[in-house]
Amino acid sequence: MNVGLAGLGNAQVNCWPMILISGSSDTTQEDMGGFQEFRQIEACRQYTKFAARPGSIEQIPFVVEKAFRTSMYGRPGPCYIDLPGDFIQGTVSGKVAIHRQIPEAPKYQADTRDVERAIEVLKTAKNPLIIVGKGAAYAKSEHEVNHLIESVGFPFLPTPMGKGVVSDTHPLCVAAARSKALAKADAIVLLGARLNWILHFGMAPRIHKDCKIIQVDICPEEISNNRETLPLVGDISLVVRQLTEGLKGYQYSQNSPFLKELKAKIQANTESNEKRYKDDSIPMSYHRVFSEIKQRLPEDVMIVSEGANTMDIARTVFDMYTPRLRLDAGTFATMGVGMGFSIAAQVFHPNKKVVAIVGDSAFGFSAMELETAARAKLPLIIIVVNNNGIYHGLDDGEFSKTAFEKLPPTALLPETRYDMIAEAVGGKGYFVRTPEELGKAVNQALEEKETVSVINVMIKPGGKKKLEFGWMSNPEPKL
Repeated sequence: MNVGLAGLGNAQVNCWPMILISGSSDTTQEDMGGFQEFRQIEACRQYTKFAARPGSIEQIPFVVEKAFRTSMYGRPGPCYIDLPGDFIQGTVSGKVAIHRQIPEAPKYQADTRDVERAIEVLKTAKNPLIIVGKGAAYAKSEHEVNHLIESVGFPFLPTPMGKGVVSDTHPLCVAAARSKALAKADAIVLLGARLNWILHFGMAPRIHKDCKIIQVDICPEEISNNRETLPLVGDISLVVRQLTEGLKGYQYSQNSPFLKELKAKIQANTESNEKRYKDDSIPMSYHRVFSEIKQRLPEDVMIVSEGANTMDIARTVFDMYTPRLRLDAGTFATMGVGMGFSIAAQVFHPNKKVVAIVGDSAFGFSAMELETAARAKLPLIIIVVNNNGIYHGLDDGEFSKTAFEKLPPTALLPETRYDMIAEAVGGKGYFVRTPEELGKAVNQALEEKETVSVINVMIKPGGKKKLEFGWMSNPEPKL
């Protein structure tokens, strides 16, 4: 149940539909101190949209239907169903009504007056920006969002799991100039994204204090969180159609100073990264590792990303061409979800390659799920980016010369052989240090059909650096 609660909290904060069904003590033993008795409904209620125990065995189909419907209608989220032991073991006589299919969720448009206000803001904006959130991916609104961007010519910025709704290679994608785009924008269309820590709470100086934010969201309660926004409450696909229709005939100048400035920044950042991609020093850097992996992956690969620097840097390197093919640790940034995500993704996409790119610490939280993948004969590829630590570690010399009580809390045992765990369960393990070894290992792993592969990649440890987290402070944006 403890693991289930963590899953509920993660699904709630990320707005993911989820059903948790858990057994509980027999109803005849309630409040008697039964085996593992716990007030599960009360514990789950604060993390769910709906939490209930059927009043009888006959009511189970009704509660199940309501839980599934509630999890998907409106803003998606988790629901909990509690099944006592005597219900699970019990029987019923006669017919029980069973709901075979959940009707599609009702969809509605935004208030036309709000749409008119939004259109006026966008037509007068000098520096407009569209932010594509994971809500747009979940709503399957890629056709509408692409049509809006193509017809009007606004630059766009995807959030981590909004990547692929519009291809990262689209000429109007300004992800490589993210800080500048956010800081310079005077009007932002927020499509299914929240003004939380990922978007700096919408606050200055990361986002200009005078920037007008048009917020498209299915949930009215989300409107104007952290700063005032112009509300467009409704289904993203329908609302984007309203915006596209209202902007019909309008074209944002592709020679605008804003776009020119962003493209110049993209070019500078791209050239800087190219140098990192070609760095042949050993141990390798994150960028060198990701460059070697990127050139070998198919366009329709499903990428699972988990870790600290591993996840953050990978997001900027790996392009997504289609939606819903990238999973990361989400708003909670929960470590240990990567293996579960990867297994579920491979089961859901049996004909696609699923590649998990994870940090060594993150992998350690759930590494033994490799046995599950091996038992199910799933051809997962797990690439462990190993720097001997959390954010950064120590090399073998530094580690061995440091007294145990003086080791930094971020340090892990140098060169841990995570690849051998794969071999222990019958999978394939690769231990690599050079770009050539990494490229060969990735190519071989991509050829596997029924075997899980772990590629353990040694990179620069990072040394005894002070931990600094950009999301914990509010510094001036790097332009």
